[in-house]
Amino acid sequence: MNANVRVIPKKVVTVIEPKRNLMVDKEKHRQLRVAAYCRVSTGSEEQMTSYTNQKKAYTELISQKKEWCLAGIYADQGLSGTQTKKRDEFNRMIEDCKKGKIDYIITKSVSRFARNTVDCLEYVRMLKTMGIGVLFEEQNIDTLKCDSELYLVIYAGFAQSESENISKNITWTFRKNFEEGKVTFMYKKLLGYKRGVDGEPEIVPEEAEVVKHIFEMFLSGKTVIEISEILQAENHTFVGKTFSFCKSMIISILSNEKYCGDAILQKTYTLDPIGKKRVRNDGELVPMYYVQNSHEAIISREMFNQAQAELARRKAKAPQSQKNALTATGRHSRYALTEVMMCGDCGSRYRRVTWSKKGKKKVVWRCINRLDYGTKYCKDGLTVEDETLKRAIVRALNRFNAENKETYLMLMKATIGDAIGLNGTTDEIDLLQRRIEALNKKMLEIVNESVQNGTDVEAHEDVFKSISEEIDGLTKRIDAIRKAQLDSESRADRLALLQETLDEREKHKFEYDDSIVRQMIECIKVYHDSHIEVIFGGGYTVEEALEPTEE
Repeated sequence: MNANVRVIPKKVVTVIEPKRNLMVDKEKHRQLRVAAYCRVSTGSEEQMTSYTNQKKAYTELISQKKEWCLAGIYADQGLSGTQTKKRDEFNRMIEDCKKGKIDYIITKSVSRFARNTVDCLEYVRMLKTMGIGVLFEEQNIDTLKCDSELYLVIYAGFAQSESENISKNITWTFRKNFEEGKVTFMYKKLLGYKRGVDGEPEIVPEEAEVVKHIFEMFLSGKTVIEISEILQAENHTFVGKTFSFCKSMIISILSNEKYCGDAILQKTYTLDPIGKKRVRNDGELVPMYYVQNSHEAIISREMFNQAQAELARRKAKAPQSQKNALTATGRHSRYALTEVMMCGDCGSRYRRVTWSKKGKKKVVWRCINRLDYGTKYCKDGLTVEDETLKRAIVRALNRFNAENKETYLMLMKATIGDAIGLNGTTDEIDLLQRRIEALNKKMLEIVNESVQNGTDVEAHEDVFKSISEEIDGLTKRIDAIRKAQLDSESRADRLALLQETLDEREKHKFEYDDSIVRQMIECIKVYHDSHIEVIFGGGYTVEEALEPTEE
């Protein structure tokens, strides 16, 4: 064989499975903060009566829904809806949306919201990019639903609908290319490559040397800022390209899998074809694709994996056990329970309250609906003493440990490890693990299909062999990455810190600890029959009775 013949590795295209992890997600238990907007166009007595009735109706409507809590009533009186500049309440509502105080808006009709359809569409789209929906009652349009934009566009004409269809066609073309493993390169913004005569990426030697130098400096211990300063001082110039070599660019180069010959396709996608906002893709709504050996590499995979491990190590942070919890008003609380407590009967949040009676102070937790409206919307919401609640939480934690020790330790290790930067697995490891899951699933599907069709499983022996070989290769690659991470002295220190933290918690397992609540508990529901439901990360639930309150 001719020694000069270069063997090109086979291109492999796979669908990346959605990432699954065991993390605490408090947000999914939080009520939607719903605001109402109402407006009357004149100042007549009849209109003022209508205005008062609207405010009353919306207060009742929002407060009666278990999954909603009232974020405010915004109402403009005696103003035209053709312009938003002079509508103070409307503008205050938009500002509160930008500050993260509102999740959803309800209003009577499109004309109540804005008679100027251009303004209406502009504000609806802006709110949608922030994840905030608007419900128009008369038209029954919810702007977060996929067809809401079309209904709103009818008021402005059909031109925009045509634009959306064009966008969908372009998106479809791109996604078909992704499925086939066709990688798109932004050559003007990518150091190291140019378009070759055959249309495929070609390495630019002088640029590739800079790329290698960046990885070598980083792995030798230099910081990203030091690398940036060195390259800026060297004043590199490249034909047709301009690079700043700023900090963000260096990080981008170090984390770009294209330099080791692979490509991840559809890392981001367009959330809204009108607003053009792009968001990071997690593989849930839109598929991602991992293409191995898509083009010639500049650096080895071993060097790339080492860089990812080092990036993860440097990002490691100390645990943030004193981090304040965000309350429903957008302010921060130093109490961990504010973040997770809610009424199991009406769905409202709980608030910490200090009672004073006969010169003695007592801390209790009360349903916000009961505090604000008495028994109007929550008739049986329980008031819980702080110490009684904490003892119940400790009992729930210890029951979780006793009933399912393996899951308990897994969750505790995951949350502590995340806090101290131990879970520094690279994005590539996540992708490879999801690929292995997909291959195992494919094997099982072939077996099931063979059983159902009555065919011989051995007929698929070549397919099984190919899948097994790929799984073996992926597993070895994961092991290599993890080995590089385990070689780090810092990681050894963090492992010791993890064990130390676990041992410390075991010694004090009968004591309440705010940091455990922040790290392990998603939600605590309080019910009127004097019991609580504690929901841990991953969905594990424990019910615990509250001790009788001493009067």
